[in-house]
Amino acid sequence: MKQKRVHIITMGCQMNVYDSEQMLRHLAPLNYRPTAQQDRADLILLNTCSIRKKAEHKVYSLLGRLVRLKRLKPDLIIGVGGCVAQQEGYRLVERAPHIDIVFGTFARGRVASLVQQVEGQKKRVVDINPRGASEPLCVTGPTFKTGRATAFVTIMQGCDNFCTYCVVPYVRGREISRAPEEILEETRLLIEHGIPEVTLIGQNVNAYGKKNGHGCDFPALLEKVNDIEGLRRIRFTTSHPKDLSDRLIEAFPRLDKLVPHIHLPVQSGSDRILRRMNRGYTKDFYFKKVEKLRDMQPDISITSDIIVGFPGEQNTDFEATLDLVQQVGFDSLFMFKYSDRPNVPAAKLSDKVPDAVSGERLSALLELQNGVTLKKNEALVGTIQEILVDGPSKRSPDQLTGRTACNRIVNFANNGDSQVRVRQILLVRIVKAFSHSLFGHLVGEGHREHAGENGGLSHAA
Repeated sequence: MKQKRVHIITMGCQMNVYDSEQMLRHLAPLNYRPTAQQDRADLILLNTCSIRKKAEHKVYSLLGRLVRLKRLKPDLIIGVGGCVAQQEGYRLVERAPHIDIVFGTFARGRVASLVQQVEGQKKRVVDINPRGASEPLCVTGPTFKTGRATAFVTIMQGCDNFCTYCVVPYVRGREISRAPEEILEETRLLIEHGIPEVTLIGQNVNAYGKKNGHGCDFPALLEKVNDIEGLRRIRFTTSHPKDLSDRLIEAFPRLDKLVPHIHLPVQSGSDRILRRMNRGYTKDFYFKKVEKLRDMQPDISITSDIIVGFPGEQNTDFEATLDLVQQVGFDSLFMFKYSDRPNVPAAKLSDKVPDAVSGERLSALLELQNGVTLKKNEALVGTIQEILVDGPSKRSPDQLTGRTACNRIVNFANNGDSQVRVRQILLVRIVKAFSHSLFGHLVGEGHREHAGENGGLSHAA
């Protein structure tokens, strides 16, 4: 069988990164292998995100640039999958007639059969059928992770929270948890391929197992993953604050492979706006969760998401958000301007915040958080950190990069040491701090059996 090339462009969250890897596995039996060069591809797939309007616009911009390539290579197959595909369906084909395949979030496992239909029948196919959501994920075959240090493992799909600004329940469906045996099997497969760190992902991992009757909630699943031989680090994302249990908080110091980092999206510091968002908690409730986390694991890194300019947000609401950010002292933040999305209740609210005002608020929040993050990073200068090596640094060809257990990026000089390899855990002394990264000098190999113990942090003598 002739070997063919597939080029996948992935946009959006970790779920989409994972889905793209699943697509590669499903396409492998058709003899498709990944290529980084678009012009060499026989098949180009766009795995799309619709969480914000800007991400959706990017999809149509990319499709516009593919028109010329399609004219040069008429047999090239172009497919659009993911959240925009699920949301737009046939409208995508109307706007971009050069598309051959549209497949929604529930059709990822059917991508190989859709490609075969186009190859054999030379016809356009659209599959946004929500049935088949429980189709087994592909956990065998090539992993396509050569040289990588970390991998995502989806533990659940969808969301039942229906936050008023969010499209996830509409494009990903309701919560469905995978069987723990399937998750453990996939994790073991990754370890066999040399992956030392996994990140368990879902729209709300704290809700894992509550609906499906697997007899295993999220803290119990973490215990099972923690027992897998050969695994070095466990991460997870994303956690909804209202579902953050005491048992999960207590897991941080108890499980030796669980890193001291949690991403806990707060979205706003105003109780009035949190009610409008349908988040299900108050500012005080969130503070108490943070206090419990830090009481249980003092060196835990807490990161978050915040939306500015939500409909009806007044200056007093935004000031409450600034106050929360100052009081919590997040290690880092993902910050976004609100944008209307199709079908969500917030899109119908009339008291929209002008874009210029949202932009000013975003700039003010960014300035505040950059200062907080820099101060936290500067406190690490002089310490020795355990770094899981990811690969070459983007800053310099003479440097490598990796992450601490607390998820901070560290760049360090290789010093010509040919023994330093991706996936190693090394000791690096931090000598410089920046707003978004650290710089250090290599000290030696990690001395602990498992990264993440005591936060992966060792002070200089």
